[in-house]
Amino acid sequence: MFCDIINEYSLLCTSFSKILDSNENHKFEVPQRAVFTPEDVKKWEQSNAYQDIIGFLTAMNTAVKGKKLSVECAVSPVTVGLLNMLDTISHWIDDIPPVDQPQRYGNTAFRDFYAKLKENGEQVVKEALSEDFHAAVPEITVYLLESVGNSTRIDYGTGHELSFILFLTCIFKIGALKQEDSIAVVTKIFMRYLTLSRKLQMVYKMEPAGSQGVWSLDDYQFIPFIWGSSQLQMNPKIAPEMFSNEKIVNENADEYMFLACIKFILSVKTGPFAEHSNQLWNISGVQSWSKINQGLIKMYKAEVLHKFPVVQHMLFGSILSISPAKEITYHPPGTEISSMRNPSMSSATGGQGFMPPRASAVASQGRVSMTDRMPVHISQMSKMPQDLPFNDISSVMPPVSKTPQGLSTVDKVSSNMLTTSKTSLPCAEERHPAMSPLNSLPPDIFPKATKHTQ
Repeated sequence: MFCDIINEYSLLCTSFSKILDSNENHKFEVPQRAVFTPEDVKKWEQSNAYQDIIGFLTAMNTAVKGKKLSVECAVSPVTVGLLNMLDTISHWIDDIPPVDQPQRYGNTAFRDFYAKLKENGEQVVKEALSEDFHAAVPEITVYLLESVGNSTRIDYGTGHELSFILFLTCIFKIGALKQEDSIAVVTKIFMRYLTLSRKLQMVYKMEPAGSQGVWSLDDYQFIPFIWGSSQLQMNPKIAPEMFSNEKIVNENADEYMFLACIKFILSVKTGPFAEHSNQLWNISGVQSWSKINQGLIKMYKAEVLHKFPVVQHMLFGSILSISPAKEITYHPPGTEISSMRNPSMSSATGGQGFMPPRASAVASQGRVSMTDRMPVHISQMSKMPQDLPFNDISSVMPPVSKTPQGLSTVDKVSSNMLTTSKTSLPCAEERHPAMSPLNSLPPDIFPKATKHTQ
């Protein structure tokens, strides 16, 4: 199954890179906003860029399934170049120390760091890539710049993290990173970026972008919990209920991204785990890492990729295009979207051309189910039928009661204190994607989750 996914992802990336072989025939452009109103979210959901991002997240999620961070993997020159790029940026933090100031958070020295990255960003990206890809550098560097935080508010959140995902997706799409780099992209490149972002947060005392702990998993990150839970699938020694155990975390944080995130949380927060990280504590009651992984992907789609306050600030160019996709075939694990078009299976469906994802595994006679497979072609990665009704995510994940923040103990929460949280659609122009408030986690995302005492 893994080989099928990676081989198809290779064909997908190779096809798009062929389009870019002759740069004079491809016009790169500086990414621009394209989602200006809540109604424009539908345009984003039906775009090539949306499918490309989902495809990238899924492919990397599958690539590291059951693998430790120390697993042996191919390390290409591009991988080495990107690691050196991140190290260079990290050294700039050392060169620009925080300044003495009265306010506790948001050290203004970050603005000097940001200005240096803005000035030298294209150069460090060019040094990471071969000359064949330099024409794309002005377009993809924008995503790198957005991935370190906001220089005005001096904050960082999941929207900035998403920008680094867009950066990596672009490098895959132009063909600089290839299928054999998939494991290293997660275990080396993304981990190095995570280390960089943590360093920025701690040195410059960056505010979490948003309020109330942002997404209730971590004040700043989300993606490492997704890919980290994939690493822990089929692990015979570390069960979900064990990840809040400090001894288990300290012994395994160097090998598993999920536990590395828990270790960071334990280092910066005090008190019972169930109080300062209640959402994670609830997730620890889920029966398996597989269900946690699927639930986190559903949660990420619902609370990040489908929210207007998030996507209104996303940038689109010639690589990640807002242009409508013609059809859609593949989705991440755990997605409950029915009746997707799969032209190659029209004969199996009696010529109807539509089939629920799980039913496709039967019709394809043993092939990997649609929820676990990647598109076969990068230019078709995000194709979606123009007449396809995209389900309203609110009907799948309705708002539920939310525990008020700031209580001294979990036991003090009473039923009459619970309120329903809804994301407000109007959003100030300067608001960053990561500033969207979190709708409460619906109970159907993590099936059969049960709370337990520590």
